[in-house]
Parts: sequence; structure tokens; C-alpha cells
Amino acid sequence: MVGSGMLFALSDEKGFLAHRDTGALLHIYVALKTPADWASAGPIDFTDTAEAKAALLASFDGWDETLRELIARADGPLVARPIHALPIGHRWERTPGVTLLGDAAHLMSPFAGEGANLAMIDGTDLAAAILAHARDTEAALAAYEKQMFTRAEPLAAESAANLEICFRADAPQGLVDLFAGYRR
Repeated sequence: MVGSGMLFALSDEKGFLAHRDTGALLHIYVALKTPADWASAGPIDFTDTAEAKAALLASFDGWDETLRELIARADGPLVARPIHALPIGHRWERTPGVTLLGDAAHLMSPFAGEGANLAMIDGTDLAAAILAHARDTEAALAAYEKQMFTRAEPLAAESAANLEICFRADAPQGLVDLFAGYRR
């Protein structure tokens, strides 16, 4: 069902997402739009795999049995993974001698697929700024942060928009429209 690509099965503000990792390891994500504290204080005890499977299967009652089998036949523990994101355009005041990079600087959902890319670019840009301002650490950090904030903001906006598209009430139509736009 997943093949060598990805699977998106979305409807009613929930869905299944799956992809293969290197070594053909299959990762399956069951997504639900829930309150912020649901993973830690919600109705499902994820330490009890059988209970968690039953509760998730109930959330997908009426869905295709092939998809529901992705939950029923999962061979490991189920792990609740909330999606966190900093506000788009997030900035901070300079703190002498300190900066952030990667997710610490621009945490966003994985729905733009840019987190690791940004982290690697952050490291490169920070190193370049330090080399360019070898005698002035504060100037180096300020230059890095200015570049990092500018680069991360549109990707954070894209990530937030894609997350919204995937889990809005008319899903998967927004995702279909997005993919169709790439052919132009």
C-alpha cells in the first residue's frame, strides 16, 4: 500500500501517513486533531498497547479495513507524538554569547519537510558568520540570527499551512490541490 513512496489517507481532521525509511522500515503515523494536552492527559493510555490500539481503532470506525489494519497489526508500542511549533516569525532579543539553531530556533511541524535541512544550514551559516566576524562574537551571532530568522520564517509558514491543509474538514482536497499545483 505504501510502496516506495508515501501514503496519505486523510478525512475528517484525521488520517494515516506512512513512509519507508532506509532498509525498507515502514513508519506509520495515525494523526488526530486533538487538544494540546491530549497526548499526556487525554483518554488513551499509551503504555497499554492493546488499549491504545482499541481506542485508535474506535477513532477510525467506518474507515477502510486495510487502513485500520495498520493500527491493528502494528508490531511495536504506540507512541503519542504531539506536533509543536513556534509562532511564525518568532524572534528573540539578543542574549550576549548565546544563540540557538535547528529546532530550538525555529521549531515547526514536519509538514514542509525542512527541519533537518534548516538545522544543517544553520550550522553552516553560524560557522560562516563566526569566521567572517572572528574578532566580534556578538556581531557574528547577530548576523547569523538575522539570516536564520529570514530563512526560517517562510518555511515555518509553509509548514503551518501544509499542516492545516492536511487536517482541515474537507481533507484530502487541499492536499490534492496542492500536489496538482506542482505540475504547473
